[in-house]
Amino acid sequence: MTVTGSAWPSYPLGTWPTPLEPAPRLAGHLGLGTDDLWVKRDDLSGLGGGGNKVRKLQHTLHQALQDGAAAVVTTGAPQSNHARLTAAAAARAGLAAVLVLVGDPPEVPAGNLVLDALLGARVVWAGDVDGAGLAARAEEEADRMRRDGVATAVVPFGGTSVVGARGYVEAAAELLRQAPDLRTVVVAVGSGGTMAGLVHGLGADAVLGVDTGAVTDPVHRVQELVRGLAAEAGGPGGAGGPVPEHVRVRTDQVGDGYGTLTDAVRDAMALVARTEGIVLDPVYSGRAAAGLVAAVADGTVRRGERTVLLHTGGLPGLFGHPATAGAWAG
Repeated sequence: MTVTGSAWPSYPLGTWPTPLEPAPRLAGHLGLGTDDLWVKRDDLSGLGGGGNKVRKLQHTLHQALQDGAAAVVTTGAPQSNHARLTAAAAARAGLAAVLVLVGDPPEVPAGNLVLDALLGARVVWAGDVDGAGLAARAEEEADRMRRDGVATAVVPFGGTSVVGARGYVEAAAELLRQAPDLRTVVVAVGSGGTMAGLVHGLGADAVLGVDTGAVTDPVHRVQELVRGLAAEAGGPGGAGGPVPEHVRVRTDQVGDGYGTLTDAVRDAMALVARTEGIVLDPVYSGRAAAGLVAAVADGTVRRGERTVLLHTGGLPGLFGHPATAGAWAG
């Protein structure tokens, strides 16, 4: 199955285009013009509660189906949006889903974990492992399933690979149709695929990434994915497209690390909610908003230029985050 207008074959999962909404009250609070700031609502992409991972999964799931998979295995943190949406995509396609997650099972599941169960995924807890250990545990689980006669594909952490990043090359084209005068899109950087696709489609100067602390070297990760996209034949621009020598990534919003809630992120989430009625998550889109606030303050984002904040979803994680209960009380 192929998404209409897609440059690559893919499995249809989302509702496109996602809305591009003006944010005049937020813009005015930040000192921007009332028509300068817009929010790209990829949280409204449809499947399984929505989010940016849907665009990636249209490509990674298509590849798994082409390879004859009857099941998929993927990895993530306990509140992984990617894991939740992989479970939803698998349910849509009639595949079994196994989620290999860091840590140990909580006493009471919350947030994304509730949805993982509702969607029928089997969760395997990997204990206290690093990224390499988590990936190895997923491969072990996939090998066990294959020995049991189940054709199994492994979807990478965050859905991020050159194949997955294709979804955001297509999103870049969609965004340009909605905002031809776009100057900057601000996006959270986790495993790197969302930013890489946007950089390939829009150019490095038009994309401002905000590091979440999910990987140790986000700049290198994004550059490698952009290089892979440029080398592909059959995509926009064909093979051999330009690879930027630099990408713009802010690292000032990581705080104490991935999964922590900083004061700047808490304040940015409240500001967006109380000016535009839009709820962000504390790990990704909340950090992107905090990065946007900082970028306006230091002049990186300027009045009179069309700026887009990419809302990558993640609302269920808000209800599973240990620091959010009571964070905005009083």
